[in-house]
Amino acid sequence: MEDQSSSRRKFLTTGLLATVAAGCSTKNPFDGYAPGDIKASGEKVKLLSVDGEIIEIDKAFLKPVPNLPRLTNSEERKGVDGKKFVMVIDLSRCKNVGACKTACNHAHGLNPGQNWIKVLSMQDAEQTAPYWQPTTCMHCDEPPCVKVCPVDATFKRQDGIVLIDSDRCIGCRFCMAACPYTTRVFNWDEPVLEPAVAAQPYSCETSMPQKIGTVSKCDFCPDMARKGELPHCVSACPNGVFMFGDMNEDSVTNGAETFQFSELIKEKAGYRLMEDLGTKPRVYYLPPVNRNFPFESGLENQDPANKQTH
Repeated sequence: MEDQSSSRRKFLTTGLLATVAAGCSTKNPFDGYAPGDIKASGEKVKLLSVDGEIIEIDKAFLKPVPNLPRLTNSEERKGVDGKKFVMVIDLSRCKNVGACKTACNHAHGLNPGQNWIKVLSMQDAEQTAPYWQPTTCMHCDEPPCVKVCPVDATFKRQDGIVLIDSDRCIGCRFCMAACPYTTRVFNWDEPVLEPAVAAQPYSCETSMPQKIGTVSKCDFCPDMARKGELPHCVSACPNGVFMFGDMNEDSVTNGAETFQFSELIKEKAGYRLMEDLGTKPRVYYLPPVNRNFPFESGLENQDPANKQTH
């Protein structure tokens, strides 16, 4: 006999699959299939349920419905209804492994030398200990980059994410000058893309395919969030440094652990970078106390260009 936890997990999984199917097509993707027709692949993916529980599902059962309609540009610019996405970065867990950068670069087809995530070597004062600080776009609620863009290429969605529409971007780089966090990069060179990627229509929600002469940055992987999956940096980090979730649900997760966002920030003395600027970032940091790794253990992966002290 299944216990309550097992039954609840099965119910949530079934409900999630039904929701995905209903949202993607008017045709039931399981029509014509008997339960035994879909073979488990053995590869598991972790999804976040609506009540903040981590659900593990075989990837074979998440096969997309053929001929899915693409989101319109207006739908991509609007965002996901009812969501306010937020990220928490735990500095006590970071070892400068670099898996977050590798996963992000691969997923977004970035050219060598470009990084949307920078892992900075930080030291607050001469007598204090150094630490590693992953830095992404802050997805500010008062984004200065949006205010200076002359063509509405940089925009703020209702779900909290700040995106760039490369079809509109004219490469003026006003947004780069306005960003106090220096998280944007300019595509000086023609991107090196796989033929299948290069042939696909551009989407500002996936930030793909990249375009020469435009600005790009961390996008919080909104295409993944729309499917209930975690951003690539979160799922790739072996130490659980990144946590992602929905502020409306007061929940964040790194894939292995789920936390109540408000309590986590309160109990761990969470903070935001450059709070005095009034940009209201949606990325929160937990201070590097009781660290899992010594700073020196990540020196072999240090990028000299990213060393900062303040």
